[in-house]
Amino acid sequence: MKKSQLFAAEAFGTFLLVIGGPGTAVLVPGFDGKALMVSLAFGLSLLVAAYAIGPVSGCHINPAVTIGLVAAKKLDAALAPTYIVGQLLGGAIGGAAILGVAGGMKGGFTATTKNFAVNGWDALSPGGFNFASMVIVEIILTAVLVYVVLSTGHEKFSAGMGGLTAGATLALIHMISIPVDNTSVNPARSFAMAIFAGGDSLSQLWAFFAFPILGGVLGAMLYRFITD
Repeated sequence: MKKSQLFAAEAFGTFLLVIGGPGTAVLVPGFDGKALMVSLAFGLSLLVAAYAIGPVSGCHINPAVTIGLVAAKKLDAALAPTYIVGQLLGGAIGGAAILGVAGGMKGGFTATTKNFAVNGWDALSPGGFNFASMVIVEIILTAVLVYVVLSTGHEKFSAGMGGLTAGATLALIHMISIPVDNTSVNPARSFAMAIFAGGDSLSQLWAFFAFPILGGVLGAMLYRFITD
């Protein structure tokens, strides 16, 4: 595939993920089952994206996954910037689209850290969890996600089931960690919302690049240790 095709596919796929996941969190009125709905929305968005762009780029739609695949020697490191820039751009466009739709709410809408599905700890954590809790869930759960994604590419894995498996994994990850930090495991997802909400979500954004990427590399190392 040409780099331009990889770039466009990853941008479009990340756009779909942001529209589906954070979009549901922002646009659906609050109710007791919202966390479950958002979790399923993330999983279904990844499922749709996997079948839409998987044949083109592999459907990483997540810098932590891309770097994890490089660490596992499943992707040429020279292609990583193409993937990651596409993911960040697609996510930002998705965030802008959500903001545009939300602006049509009765009474108007201004994106803040309270209403724009940002990631964070302490005051930004839905459950009031601290920095250490955030670090633990982001490293562990991103490692799980990358391990599963790598497993779906194994020669013995059932063909055609990769999108369903990865989507179910992402949904489970959100069910576990939405209360902790609103669930990142994806720097592009965090970036897409923080650039519009501003405030502490921007000052905390570094952590949602650093720890998911660290988790992705650890997941790749575990996969290589177990399977290679």
